[in-house]
Amino acid sequence: MQKSKKSFLSNNYFKNLTQPEIADHFKINPLIILPTGSTEQHGAHLPAGTDIFAATIIAEKVAKKMNGIILPGGDLGVTPMHMPYEATLSLSPETYINFVFEICNSAAIHGAKRLIIINWHEGNIASLSIAAEKLHRESGLTVLIVQACYVADEMYGSKHGGLTHGGEIETLAVLAYDTKLVHLNKISGSSEKKLGMQMDKLRRRRGFHPILTDIRSIAPSGWYGDPKKASVETGKEMIETLSTKIAKESSEVLAILEKTQGSPKKISTLK
Repeated sequence: MQKSKKSFLSNNYFKNLTQPEIADHFKINPLIILPTGSTEQHGAHLPAGTDIFAATIIAEKVAKKMNGIILPGGDLGVTPMHMPYEATLSLSPETYINFVFEICNSAAIHGAKRLIIINWHEGNIASLSIAAEKLHRESGLTVLIVQACYVADEMYGSKHGGLTHGGEIETLAVLAYDTKLVHLNKISGSSEKKLGMQMDKLRRRRGFHPILTDIRSIAPSGWYGDPKKASVETGKEMIETLSTKIAKESSEVLAILEKTQGSPKKISTLK
């Protein structure tokens, strides 16, 4: 990971930067990062924005390590299986693909050349793959998708109950993002996690991929897991470790991609 000596951003959020700051930075380090998640129910103890908050706090730390710019727009996702609950807003796959494409393509027009998508919502995976392919071929971006929720499961699942909906790992991530958004005193009604974890294991396999249409079929209460032991300290440690790993491996993979495929092609700009 190399930080630009000429222009190390003090604020990495696109929406917080000025026109000259963005224009100058794209000339020096044309890296954009899009955190993606969803807005969906996570029980009474976690906010509807759990997935995007997890992706955002990781993206923020990765952006600081890699000196990239964080794009806005990743709050909504493809999450029809949670629509039985009022705390859920879902986009169709077609809308989501176009939405992601147009956000990132806009940045590409202005000079961005590398894109890291940091995703924390399984329902987005298929659509993000299509959007990423389109961005690579039509916008000339070198694209890497990081399934941050799976990285978290690989590194912390065995110790913290696996990657469950509303469980300890997701609670840790939100605690690291903003402790005020977590209500451990309101933990109640967790569904029996055996069925949920069994289905998670099935649908995360490479060879066979069952499709769930309603979260209540595996978790009648809408969530499952055991977040009672989650702490701010553990959450912050988890996010720091995840972001360090993601930044390091992303740098390496982007370098391999560009060595294999060539540097991002020059694209026309409005200038």
